[in-house]
Amino acid sequence: MTDRVDPSAKPKGATTNGAAAAPQPAAKPNLYNPTRPHPYRPQPNHHHHRRRRSRRSCVCLCCFWSLLLLAVLLLLAAIAGCAVYVLYSPRRPTFSVAALRISLFNLSTNAADGTTRLTSALNLTISAKNPNKKIIYTYDPISITALSNQVLIANGSFPFFTSDPQNTTIIRSSLSISSELVDADLVKPLRSDLKRKDGLGLEILMDTKVVVKMEKLKSKKLGIRVTCNGIHGIVPKGKSPSIASITDAKCKVDLRIKIWKWIF
Repeated sequence: MTDRVDPSAKPKGATTNGAAAAPQPAAKPNLYNPTRPHPYRPQPNHHHHRRRRSRRSCVCLCCFWSLLLLAVLLLLAAIAGCAVYVLYSPRRPTFSVAALRISLFNLSTNAADGTTRLTSALNLTISAKNPNKKIIYTYDPISITALSNQVLIANGSFPFFTSDPQNTTIIRSSLSISSELVDADLVKPLRSDLKRKDGLGLEILMDTKVVVKMEKLKSKKLGIRVTCNGIHGIVPKGKSPSIASITDAKCKVDLRIKIWKWIF
């Protein structure tokens, strides 16, 4: 008895029409590989944020301590100022015009070019008083200027001196100018003032520096300006000098503090 072979069952490696069958690729298993590299994902830089926060905190601390130190210094300065005021009761020096004489006042105009020149001579007496009991004022040389409606009338000076507590110093100075050119726009108002009944209105300016000494305490040089207004003088007609009216004269003392190019 003969064995039958099923035609559908082909042995492994059998051919079709004489050609070898192509081998089928094996399915790749989907297995997890822990060593396989993962795609790059940027992570937040916590160290950078931490460093930025630390810088901000340092700046805030510096500002806080600076403001605190400034507040303490201002408080100490205020306490020291109150202590000085209570102990010494400082007051500004006072100035007053004691006398003013006009011995020469010549206003002449040159017909050739129309220029006007002024020649004058004045004798000024100023009283400087120190009203304090424990403060000494030491003055630098004083520059003195006499003006009338912005026109320079005369100028002079006075040497340095020391004003002791509750002491009065008499300042005498000779003021003069010679052939000083007067601005053409100011000549007419000046001539008009000369014809006034009460005379020519005058203003005295005194500029100097002073050192304030309180026992062992000593300040730096402080600039001061003394302005005296309310003076009226009549031009002398002969050789005798004319006496100016000082009944309404008042003097004001101002501190002149210079910061770089500005004077306050």
